[in-house]
Amino acid sequence: MKRIIYWFRNDLRVHDNEGFLKATQQADEVIPVYCFDPRHFAETSLGFTKTGVFRAQFLLESVQDLRRSLRNLDADLVVRTGKPETVLFEMAQMLDATAIYTSKEVTQEETQVEADLTKKLKTKNVDFEQFWSSTLYHPKDLPFWFAKLPDVFTDFRKAVERSSKVRPTFEDPTEILYPAGVEAGRMPAINDLIPLATVPEIDPRGVLPFRGGETEALKRLQAYIWEHDQLKVYKETRNQMLGADYSSKFSVWLSLGCLSPRRVYEEVKRYERERVSNDSTYWLVFELIWRDYFRFVALKFGTRIFKTPGIKNDLVTKWVRNVPLFQKWIDGTTGVPLVDANMRELKETGFMSNRGRQNVASFLAKDLGIDWTWGAAWFESQLIDYDVCSNWGNWNYVAGVGNDPRENRYFNIHFQATRYDADGSYVKHWLPELEGVPAKQVHQVWTLSRADQQRFGAILGADYPMPIINANKWLK
Repeated sequence: MKRIIYWFRNDLRVHDNEGFLKATQQADEVIPVYCFDPRHFAETSLGFTKTGVFRAQFLLESVQDLRRSLRNLDADLVVRTGKPETVLFEMAQMLDATAIYTSKEVTQEETQVEADLTKKLKTKNVDFEQFWSSTLYHPKDLPFWFAKLPDVFTDFRKAVERSSKVRPTFEDPTEILYPAGVEAGRMPAINDLIPLATVPEIDPRGVLPFRGGETEALKRLQAYIWEHDQLKVYKETRNQMLGADYSSKFSVWLSLGCLSPRRVYEEVKRYERERVSNDSTYWLVFELIWRDYFRFVALKFGTRIFKTPGIKNDLVTKWVRNVPLFQKWIDGTTGVPLVDANMRELKETGFMSNRGRQNVASFLAKDLGIDWTWGAAWFESQLIDYDVCSNWGNWNYVAGVGNDPRENRYFNIHFQATRYDADGSYVKHWLPELEGVPAKQVHQVWTLSRADQQRFGAILGADYPMPIINANKWLK
């Protein structure tokens, strides 16, 4: 009897899942497994957990949804907590598994687990097979070796658009032969993963009440593209910061593999055939290609993306490690309204717009000079759409230590604020203490006279902090 364990990782879906489909086709029996790794919920050296409560809750919802989907197919999802390289090895022995199938990851922590598990399985003659499932373009279809991956995104994009094709999605499995007598195990509660944690409340000010899982992912895909018909204006609205539909929000479900990027691509192509094809429809695919690029960059440069010198190996820049300043950035109390509003949104909801991420990252790295890896670690903890390659790749990029030729990338926060939040509605949404300040002055609130502060009900140093830098430099 051929019995295959399928280890779900960041591919928490049934649709377009090559490895899982092949397991169901090639095995007499399939045991789907998800393993919660305690190392993912440990406290970092900076004093916060590697996975915060919003991310943890979204993950729990996603795993639970996968279990429901498998039960609807007369199977189940075995859930365990522990180090996967140990749990899966012991499970393979106990169940007489002939193979373990799983999705392929690219960064150090994940590949180390793969290597450790492989070594153990070889001693018992258990096969270990991995499948690439995370990108739009398959790495075997790229027109160059990874060592020759272009250092500039535009060169990468043009090459793949010219020479590569997106593979079609895989069909859903029709039958899963799940063995009798295998104990599925209980789903952990959030405080099992993070001691003393409670299920976070949904903040009504958030852009969406995000729910984890493939079911919600496919609902969002249908709603954004077809029901709300927002794809046709994506390029024009994607830099906004308020509301459910200024952007697709697909990244939230893409991050855990609840949604396949190729499924998104196929829906975009169908929309172009049935409704309209324009710059906006292309731009959503463009963003998926950016996502691919960061994954391939991580594969090429390895651990360099996590280190302060970055991909560029910048050994000259001296980064500040000032904990009190960093904490003000985390708490959204820097005295710079656009930065504070975005940081409070992140802390209260686990989400932030792409425009906001670029601004707060630039502020931390370029204006405060604080070690950019601290910011990347905070994003890792908080963002429900955390993707290891996109997060650390983008931070390299903004901090000026990536493989971007524009070394002096810098965001003038005041210019950004007046361009993307001209009426101050976003800032006031998250900073109600500035509600009474007129739009023309809210983004430079530090310039208000004492009389104006009293008139607008925003006393600096009491109702709202003074800026922690000389913010007047942006006004020149």
